[in-house]
Amino acid sequence: MGHHTFDVSRADRLEDAGRRYRFLSAEELLWALSPTPEDVVADLGSGTGFFTDDVAPHVDTVHAVDVQAAMHDYYREKGVPENVSLVTSDVGDLPLANGAVDVAFSTMTYHEFASDAALAEIRRVLAPDGRLVVADWAVSGTGEYGPPVEERYGADEAASALDETGFAVRHEAVRPETFLLIATLE
Repeated sequence: MGHHTFDVSRADRLEDAGRRYRFLSAEELLWALSPTPEDVVADLGSGTGFFTDDVAPHVDTVHAVDVQAAMHDYYREKGVPENVSLVTSDVGDLPLANGAVDVAFSTMTYHEFASDAALAEIRRVLAPDGRLVVADWAVSGTGEYGPPVEERYGADEAASALDETGFAVRHEAVRPETFLLIATLE
């Protein structure tokens, strides 16, 4: 599907910890990622780097991937950790080598890039024992927060798309507004 991206002029809202952690805490994200100090990680739809900053201290490298160069400009102004590389790219065309990423994650951006091409590209860049974590707005939500309901997916729909691309969903949690999937390559 893939819909519009987040309006950069409202990027400050992405830095509101109370609001962001209400739907996905740093602790839950780190639990889902299970990072090691040697891991190379890709944050797909990194935006202002809000969640990238939570992950960076626990891994070797984070590729902060965002299609909007202006989001990277915002992140630069905020301050980018030394082990974070900014990658301006669509998720469907990642400039990363085959198998170069141990863990990829998407926090509230899956609905922006979800397509067969993007999932195949994520699969391509993941190492053979790689993991993908998707936390996104659920179609069952009210729409009070996040994108309009018609731009969202259900956890079952996202899990099916992952399955069709060669991932195995190992964990699925559905909440009132969001869902969380943890998948590995089969």
